[in-house]
Amino acid sequence: MKDLKPGQIVVELDKYIIGQKDAKKSVAIALRNRWRRRQLDKDLQEEIAPKNIILIGSTGVGKTEIARRLANLTDSPFYKVEASKFTEVGYVGRDVESIVRDIVELTVNKLKARLQEAVQEKAGRIAEERLLDILLPPTAQTGADISNGLDIVTTGHEDQKNQENQKNQGDETGKPNGSTREKLRKMLRAGKLDSRQVDLEVADKSSPMVEIFSNTGIEEMGINVKDMLGNLMPKNTKRRKVKIKDAVKLITQEEAAHLVDMEQVKTDAVDMVEQSGIIFIDEIDKIAGKGNSHGPEVSKEGVQRDLLPIVEGSSVPTKYGIVNTDHILFIASGAFHVSKPSDLIPELQGRFPIRVELTSLGADEFIRILTEPKNALVLQYIALLRTEGIEIEFTPGAIDKIAAIAVEVNSTTENIGARRLHTIMEKLLEDILFAAPDIEEKKIVIDAAFVEKQLMDIVEDQDLTRYIL
Repeated sequence: MKDLKPGQIVVELDKYIIGQKDAKKSVAIALRNRWRRRQLDKDLQEEIAPKNIILIGSTGVGKTEIARRLANLTDSPFYKVEASKFTEVGYVGRDVESIVRDIVELTVNKLKARLQEAVQEKAGRIAEERLLDILLPPTAQTGADISNGLDIVTTGHEDQKNQENQKNQGDETGKPNGSTREKLRKMLRAGKLDSRQVDLEVADKSSPMVEIFSNTGIEEMGINVKDMLGNLMPKNTKRRKVKIKDAVKLITQEEAAHLVDMEQVKTDAVDMVEQSGIIFIDEIDKIAGKGNSHGPEVSKEGVQRDLLPIVEGSSVPTKYGIVNTDHILFIASGAFHVSKPSDLIPELQGRFPIRVELTSLGADEFIRILTEPKNALVLQYIALLRTEGIEIEFTPGAIDKIAAIAVEVNSTTENIGARRLHTIMEKLLEDILFAAPDIEEKKIVIDAAFVEKQLMDIVEDQDLTRYIL
């Protein structure tokens, strides 16, 4: 984060998200403030609380996409969750503390994978030595049969003669002659043994597994029962024949796991979550119930009250230790069609001081969405059809027409923003996508006339529009 200035964060988001400058600016400031706080003295760090954000806007304007791209931009622990999956304690559903447990679990896995990747080279060397020991095991006495596995490398009469000579040569400890081992090493590295098989001890995944079901999560019990039971029960292994190419991968993964200090990983993960974690709570408007709610809405306010201590700052027990949420940044989003931010309980409103309204998208934004981003929708379809040897080209007139149809359909039916473009593009290219493997014409131009021919009948029929587009 120290290398990403707020302006650069906005530039990076602009590559994937069209418009919404205010939302990008607010998010960029919030992210930069995480880094700024960590440069201060410890005493002052504790006093500076994150300024949580609510993104307000109808579906399809880029709220979730901003969160998704943030996850790729920053190295901070990041977790996205739907507010509607939680229910008040006492009702069937997940409890809100599972958010913190999940982000810690994700961070531990991410750090573990990163450290294992860093020690791959060392693990690979250890795996190579272990595999050579399997192919050419040290013997207990001079002259003992050391050819176990050497039949897999026999290449001719000369090799057989050499192996017979080396078989009867050993040092005083009874270890085989080093030249045989080095020859095997060269063949192993050259891939000449890849298709051969060796016996390998591997974990037996067919052994019975103990699972404990709880609507509040197993960590609520203060101990990780699954790990405890796992340590009590012996780890079953079984011998199986695997190709040497696969054996190298299996042993390397096993050795990489042994080289990683998991206690340090857990400590670092908890610290990262506490100091720079970001939790994105989507669909928060779905728990903003109005007064005198009945029926399904009865627990909405309860979910808000359960969320409140997490957002305010509390200590959550996890299987990796106690996690303090005081400095986790929370970004919430919602369409707020039926409700409004003021329908949230006052305490929760106070914990989201920054509110940004995202603007609805029009024809100009749709044209840019279709063509400008790195993963632009038009580029996606061009790439998909190129796999069939077909080159499709969209004229500017076709792009304009698609955008105009998207605006018209959004205005006459539910406004689902940029997601309407996915529906329209799929319907527009439906026949081409279906017949692509058999189409002889390898160059297809999509112009305004083609768009009208494919879509105008549907657009003009309101009933069809509601069901198809």
